[in-house]
Amino acid sequence: MIFRHAYKNGVWVDLEQPTEEDVREIAREFSINEQIEKELLSPTLVPLTVDDGNVALLVLHFPTQAQGSEDGATENQEVDIVVGNRFIITVRYEVIAPLYHLKKLFEMKDLVSGNESITTDILLEILFVHLYASVRDHTSSLTNSLESIECNMFDGHERTTVRAISGINRAFLHLEASLANHEEPLQYFLKAHTIQNFFDNSFSDRAGHILAERTQIMRLVKTHRAVATEMRETNLALLEARQNEIMKTLTIITVIVLPLELIAFIFGMNLPGTPFESNPNAFQIVMAFMLGAVVIMTLFFAKKRWIF
Repeated sequence: MIFRHAYKNGVWVDLEQPTEEDVREIAREFSINEQIEKELLSPTLVPLTVDDGNVALLVLHFPTQAQGSEDGATENQEVDIVVGNRFIITVRYEVIAPLYHLKKLFEMKDLVSGNESITTDILLEILFVHLYASVRDHTSSLTNSLESIECNMFDGHERTTVRAISGINRAFLHLEASLANHEEPLQYFLKAHTIQNFFDNSFSDRAGHILAERTQIMRLVKTHRAVATEMRETNLALLEARQNEIMKTLTIITVIVLPLELIAFIFGMNLPGTPFESNPNAFQIVMAFMLGAVVIMTLFFAKKRWIF
């Protein structure tokens, strides 16, 4: 699918899941060299920047929540951005929400209604703002999930929150790695446009804004990842404390039961001279003796604050 939006002295062309013929047609129309065309024909595994002096290509992978995932799993979506003096071409191999929404805004003429002064550098900034805003929204969603997990953790569900916290922490780690991979290619891409004077002097400010967007989200992700890591440690501490309480309770029960077993064993030997052997109330006496032993030991443990 090919979408076109004309602006002042230029055009934005968006290719969604393009065929090989679509890519070659656009490459011929905008005089894109073979190296860049080759990169556009298939997905690229790592971030990449290619600059031939007239046209520059930037390949970035933006993290987003995996479809159908409930544990914060993250996947990467590739966006190829080709920029010339009077055009921007975006190539994507799947539906990418921020570009889809931006395209709809252009179609409805809400974004540029009554404003004909938009230029290539302005549109390039808008594209990056939308892309990084989507990453920020994903980060906010993970943060909300983390807050919900925190409530469950302190409500006594630390067993069930172990996996959830690990999933959120993994998602933040994935986000941090993806954003870190953006740094050098993005800087090189923006620097190439600044040096070659594709745009006016205000582009340096726009480039700084784009880099600041990435840096701000990177800091946000690092902060929340640190919180998630601390929560995981807290959860493990709570879980360990709960297990210690269980082990203490089981140990105390064992200590109480062992003397009762000893008493029952002694009075069950059926040897001559066994106390209460001929007493018709022997069972009641032994049970009373055992109950008294339980009460004494329970009071002792309670006084020591080992139970209750």
